[in-house]
Amino acid sequence: MTDLSHDSMDTSNLRERLTQKPETPHQAASTDTAQQAVRQLNEQEAQSSKDVKDKRTYGRTPDGIVFIVPRTEDMVSQLFDPTKPKNASDIAIVTVLLYYAALWYFLPQNWRIPIFAIMFLFWRTCYNGGIGWLLHNQSHHKLLVAWAKKTHIFENPQTGTNPHPFLYKVLKQEMEAAIPKDYKFEEAPIEFNTWLLFRRVVDLILMSDFTCYILFAAACGGCPTDEKLPMTIARWIGGWLLVLFNLWVKLDALRVVKDFAWNWGDCFFLIDQELTFDGVYELAPHPMYTVGYSGLYGISLIAASYKVLFISVIAHAAQLAFLTFVESPHIERTYNCPPTPKRASVAEVEQPSSPHHPAPLHQSIGLHNIDMHRITDVSVIIMQIYLYTLAFLTPSTRLWQSFFVISATLWRFWYTIGIGFILDRQSNKKRWTRHFLKYGESTEEAWRQWKGIYHFSMVMCYTSFICAAWKMYGLPEDWEIGMSTLRHVIGFALITLQVWTISSIYESLGDDNWFFADFFFDTPQKLNYSGIYRFLNNPERTIGLAGVWGAAIITWSKVIFLLALLSHGLTLCFIQFVERPHMQKLYRKSLRETSGVSRSIKRSLPSPLQKWTETVDKALDDGFDFLEDIIDAASPKLAEGFNHFVIDSRSLFKKFPARITITRIAPDLAGYDVNDYSLEIDKSAPGVKQALSASRGREGDSGLKAQENQDDFRRITVEYGAPIKVKWTAPLNHSKMDWVGLFMVGDNASRDVTKVSSRGRWIATNRDAWNYSNASDGILVAEQKILGKDRKDGESKDFMSGTLEFAGDKLWWTQGIFEFRYHHDGKHNVMAISLPFEVRLERFEDDRIDYNADATIRATIAETLLPIVQNCFDRDPNVAPRTIEETFGPTLEREGKYARRVVYAVQQMFGIEFAPEVVQADGSVKNLAWRLSSAKKVLAPFSMSHSTGATTPR
Repeated sequence: MTDLSHDSMDTSNLRERLTQKPETPHQAASTDTAQQAVRQLNEQEAQSSKDVKDKRTYGRTPDGIVFIVPRTEDMVSQLFDPTKPKNASDIAIVTVLLYYAALWYFLPQNWRIPIFAIMFLFWRTCYNGGIGWLLHNQSHHKLLVAWAKKTHIFENPQTGTNPHPFLYKVLKQEMEAAIPKDYKFEEAPIEFNTWLLFRRVVDLILMSDFTCYILFAAACGGCPTDEKLPMTIARWIGGWLLVLFNLWVKLDALRVVKDFAWNWGDCFFLIDQELTFDGVYELAPHPMYTVGYSGLYGISLIAASYKVLFISVIAHAAQLAFLTFVESPHIERTYNCPPTPKRASVAEVEQPSSPHHPAPLHQSIGLHNIDMHRITDVSVIIMQIYLYTLAFLTPSTRLWQSFFVISATLWRFWYTIGIGFILDRQSNKKRWTRHFLKYGESTEEAWRQWKGIYHFSMVMCYTSFICAAWKMYGLPEDWEIGMSTLRHVIGFALITLQVWTISSIYESLGDDNWFFADFFFDTPQKLNYSGIYRFLNNPERTIGLAGVWGAAIITWSKVIFLLALLSHGLTLCFIQFVERPHMQKLYRKSLRETSGVSRSIKRSLPSPLQKWTETVDKALDDGFDFLEDIIDAASPKLAEGFNHFVIDSRSLFKKFPARITITRIAPDLAGYDVNDYSLEIDKSAPGVKQALSASRGREGDSGLKAQENQDDFRRITVEYGAPIKVKWTAPLNHSKMDWVGLFMVGDNASRDVTKVSSRGRWIATNRDAWNYSNASDGILVAEQKILGKDRKDGESKDFMSGTLEFAGDKLWWTQGIFEFRYHHDGKHNVMAISLPFEVRLERFEDDRIDYNADATIRATIAETLLPIVQNCFDRDPNVAPRTIEETFGPTLEREGKYARRVVYAVQQMFGIEFAPEVVQADGSVKNLAWRLSSAKKVLAPFSMSHSTGATTPR
């Protein structure tokens, strides 16, 4: 494989060509060369002494074209700054916005609210749904660029390929008028021109969305009849503060990411340079989607309207969905994709002396990790059912209210003080681990028991709090009186914030660190501040208990307020007296003193206030240190009592399908003869075999014998995961939009029309005929004309032929009988069907195997598994293991589909069911074979097949 490492790249020729004619884009030798060149050129520009406005930015297209990215203006400046150049589309957008204002003015007052509510929801749907769909398909399939290439709208009509000369002229005038420097319409890459056209659509949608929202709020705005003047002043001040904060967030985000990233330019082309995410990006994750929407709630306050508040919540929720399903996956795939692994030679691969013994993989957090074979999960579920049933079925009398409040209080004390004491003793004296070692148990057993107790305590603490809040809650008699509705909105928002915070903490820490693994095992003396910890040193100190305050606000009960205060206070004590000393002892200088949020806030404060906050911080630290000294002095006297408390308390206590097809019947089938189409599977490919006919016997031994073939036909069997080559033929006038799909036999009732989705298992017959970038993936031999004289079937007509290869995600990763179907003109009319073939996994014959002969059996299992595992890894030379000892690498963790394929194959071949996490933990075929051998050895006494091993349970 060619080495494309940065050290071996020579980009000097490319830089020389750019220097000679910088305005003209240049094609690099490869995408890696283009990336290196763009990075170096941008570094040179950044270090140059030019004025900021004279510095150039270089970018690259996905196919390696390096070009100067012209400076573009942000949407607001482009539309409303009179000093910026304007074009016809700018005037058109501003005219549309003025039309909205005029419509609001002339509409009757009682029509304004419903009409502008509908208009805003329409434009919000266009934003999150429409733009989201376009960006998703552009990110995955380069849909918009493929459309631009197919329509030729950016090609000069003088070449004869552009059928829209007037549109070309309009686009050229519009774009060159808006970008007077470093831009020529004819020479710019098609990706950049497509992005500029996409931006015009975005500008119209975003400005219409914002304008309709403001006009809707204006229509709903007013002052409550019984509102006092101080409340009105407070409401307006609070509202405008949120709006101004929203404005600062947007402007600071634009300063950091520039207009390129603001308008999703990286879906079209890339700018490789060192980015510093400071300012608002240290304040909150994805600030433009989270705190950047605070202005909606500020406007709701100013308008004093629940209608505005509810529609703001809907808009914000839709934006967060856009972030989750469109923005975040694109960012992850574009910027966090691991580099292609460079495999060492087989001789360089480290050979483990013996297979390791993987640790158990059961995780505890999350509904998907519930396992009814574990006593902890069973106990948690039973106790929750018990408490919730008791809370919902008993009357809300003072006696039952007291019972649940006291229960919640006791569980909070145990969860904080009791668990805190256990962790403190474990940190200083390893007392928990020593107890299990004392009775001959292992450290792993101590760890498992600790995880069970902690998980049970955490669930019961929050369950009892929920039950207590339920007992103290009463439905408002009138939702329009007082702040009942507002209290519920704020309360549920705080509960949602806590749920998000907890899930973010768990995602950052992982399962082991969630259970304080560094109190029990030695860990690397370094901390990684990623995820939510990038912004907060300890989220549980602040927003980690937002939900208990949300419950207090919803119930509006003094008792629940006191319980929330107690919960927060005890949590702060736990952090200060248990977590903090342990972290300081373990990580020392790796601890970060100031969080991202704190740095952002302090930088925004005037100098006198910065000094004052430093003084307050020092006083608090000294106070906590003094309190710690008192507790340390008193701990010997309290230790014995706590020990009895712990002993007595024991008894209480884990793509979108590439294309979804829609059944359509082609109206132009006249003139096409299905006899001119054919599909033939390549039987010479590896993994594809011809087998005897299936058995025709009925009962007994005759049912085990295959029937002899009466001719040279042999049925086709394909190894699980093996790529399949299929050769197609079609008449000369076949449609360029024809496609071949892989389907399971029996899924389609008709042989003439396919009525089920291909779910991504399809390949186009012609390159660049579809708007989906992966439609051509798998075309091995492009269509070519075959002369009639070369035909072997007796016909004399010329025809077209090509070869496709179905591999990876275009295969069915299961056993069964399948067939290929040739479809006409992008529709679902079937023109040809291949012979059916069987995908199968050969059963590992172990009837006479003695699993006590560990070394021999493990080697046999490993050699049997290796080719199947290679198939499961798509036979990618950068991912698939070449030997049984070679590790799978980091790709396995990122692409969970590989592990799922492997465990399915193992189950079908060996009859042993593993979780996908087992494959990741084992890390090599050799270790997986060890696990299989051990499992078969344990289960051999219970097998119904003959074996030379033990035949009865011992």
